[in-house]
Amino acid sequence: MAFFSRTAQFIVGLIILVAAIGLRVADPEPIERLRLTTFDTYQRLQPRDYQPAPVRIVDIDDQSLAQIGQWPWPRTVLARLTAELAELGTAAIVFDIVFSEADRASPTAMAENLAALGMDADALEPLSALPDNDDVFAAILEQTPAVLGFVLTADGGKAPALKAGMAHGGDDPGLFVHRFGGAVSPLDRLQDAASGVGSLNMLPEPDAVVRRVPLLFALGEDLYPSLSAEALRVAQGASTYISRSSGASGVQSFGTETGITDMRIGRVDIPTDPEGAVWVHYTEPTAERYVSASSILNPDAGDDTDLGSLFDGNIVFIGTSASALGDLRRTPLQAAMPGVEVHAQAVEQMLLGTFITRPDWASGAEVLIMAAAGILVILVSPLVGAIGAAVAALIIIGAGLAASWWAFSDLGLLIDPVYPAIAVAGAYMAQSLMMYLRSEGDRRQIRLAFAQYLSPAMVDRISRHPDQLRLGGEVRDMTILFSDVRGFTKLSENLEAVELTRLISRFLTPMSDIIMARNGTIDKYMGDCIMAFWNAPIDDADHARNACRAAIAMRRGLSDLNAELAAEMPGNGNPIRLDVGVGINTGHCVVGNMGSLSRFDYTALGDAVNLASRIEGLSPAYGAGIVIGETTRKVVDDMAVLELDLIRVKGKQAPSRIHALLGDTDLAVDNGFAELRHLHEAMLTAVREQDWAAAEAARNKAAENAQAVLGDTELAATYRLYAERIARYRIAPPPSDWDGVFDASSKSQA
Repeated sequence: MAFFSRTAQFIVGLIILVAAIGLRVADPEPIERLRLTTFDTYQRLQPRDYQPAPVRIVDIDDQSLAQIGQWPWPRTVLARLTAELAELGTAAIVFDIVFSEADRASPTAMAENLAALGMDADALEPLSALPDNDDVFAAILEQTPAVLGFVLTADGGKAPALKAGMAHGGDDPGLFVHRFGGAVSPLDRLQDAASGVGSLNMLPEPDAVVRRVPLLFALGEDLYPSLSAEALRVAQGASTYISRSSGASGVQSFGTETGITDMRIGRVDIPTDPEGAVWVHYTEPTAERYVSASSILNPDAGDDTDLGSLFDGNIVFIGTSASALGDLRRTPLQAAMPGVEVHAQAVEQMLLGTFITRPDWASGAEVLIMAAAGILVILVSPLVGAIGAAVAALIIIGAGLAASWWAFSDLGLLIDPVYPAIAVAGAYMAQSLMMYLRSEGDRRQIRLAFAQYLSPAMVDRISRHPDQLRLGGEVRDMTILFSDVRGFTKLSENLEAVELTRLISRFLTPMSDIIMARNGTIDKYMGDCIMAFWNAPIDDADHARNACRAAIAMRRGLSDLNAELAAEMPGNGNPIRLDVGVGINTGHCVVGNMGSLSRFDYTALGDAVNLASRIEGLSPAYGAGIVIGETTRKVVDDMAVLELDLIRVKGKQAPSRIHALLGDTDLAVDNGFAELRHLHEAMLTAVREQDWAAAEAARNKAAENAQAVLGDTELAATYRLYAERIARYRIAPPPSDWDGVFDASSKSQA
């Protein structure tokens, strides 16, 4: 068809590719999350190897809280902790804590509280005369290289004190960093005493994962450093931050404001993303960077570790891992990492120079890769077909994944391979769909050409495989099913032609749906009779079981159908009730296009087919709804099956064993059915051994048991038949050499 031409195929593929590129350029949150999830996977596959760096964490852990007391500790305790760390030669003491309120444990605060409770003022005078805890803490901070934290907020609060200068090259970094309107800052006297103040804000991604740590923030017109950046500055004794942005010397931005590229803090150069943040390449959890605060405050209670060797020249972060204090963050490697460790790991990377970065050209490169790979798939697909195009797409996608992984593992670059791969896959699927539609157009032409003189099923098969337009078949092991409505001839005598046609349709439609839902093929309809088979033309390794389950479902489906028919077709005042008999047999058949040179159908022929038809014809005599042959029984012996008889059907010399299929495996394991099977087999054994007394006794017990297990109607006719046989044989016994075979001279005789 013209619409599905190769030109249309190319245009449709190109439209889908352009749409995919447009979506990537827009970069909505779902696309961003997909990319970030990919980068997280890379970190989990290859986390940063922990290398000792001059960075330590003094942990206010559960052990410290147990020894020192609950949080918050008096500032005098923190002053002592700070003094001890300074004595150990630390380069910077960094608090991942905001001291925004006065210490409630100060002597003056305690005296005021006691006075409010009515205590004598003279008695409180010695307490009021003691130094304020915050003054003690400030005095220690003034003597140490200490960094305090503050928190930026949307609005309100007092701006913290700037402790360092800000210089930049190129565009103003304030255009790109995260901007805030307020802050929660430390007490003025503590800020004045500290060597630095830095923001504790981490700004996790929309999925709450902390992947980047900003180095700069904007508050009003001023730029402020993060806690990590300020820790690095104070440790080096630097006085100024220097940032480079688009437009700076050596920065390729092509006249556009692309953002910040890097920062220099003291002697350390740090590559950043356009917003001035550092991608953190996390290590697996390690206890080596942690020291419990209790081991410093109570050194006699700890081990003999040389604390001087741990802290001399180190940047020391003071924070908490105690879950009760709630400073836990989600990272690519951990669901709950102490927030202080995020700062520490960021500084470790800065000192070691082991960064992962997403360069400013990454997005453009990804779009170009998408465009080139997508166009390649679009051009190649019509030439090599669906399979060849699939191979080409897989090679392109695999190469993209390998290149992205190499960039991360060897170069520390974050290049997204997933969305380009999805775009390539989308281009391939679009091409495959168009090729499929073209193929369907060709098949439609075949259907139109042959539909007038071939069956629809055969036309469909030929349209898919034109080479099969010939007579002949193949031998396959198959299961054949025949079903017939019992007493349909008599029922039809009471119905008008229109009613009869409607009744047949109402019956055949749900029965056919049941068969096809279980992989069956409808061979033909013969009035109210259905012939179906399994394992052709589609392979079905479980064909016997599927046929049996289809038969069980057909029998069960009749109850709903009969209820509907009773309401729809009263039948001259008498409710219509259908009952179906089913015969199933398994064996080798010839299946294929059978008929004449001018007209043929896809059907099955063979002795197994004939026996299935004979078996179905015998079902009324035994009162069994479903009768199966011996070959079928061997496959489904775990289902609820009882042997009915050993018969010799018309036209066959060899006897055939037939069985009643009464239910699926759930019934077969029922204790009641197991007892019924035992009694039933005892009856058959006694009959074939011509022990008529034992046969009658077993028959009576089996019939009684069957009524309890299966109901009043199922197999009632079978036990009546055997009662008649036993009575007849008692009067006129069979020959002594009788082999137990019953001759069924016609289809309905038993």
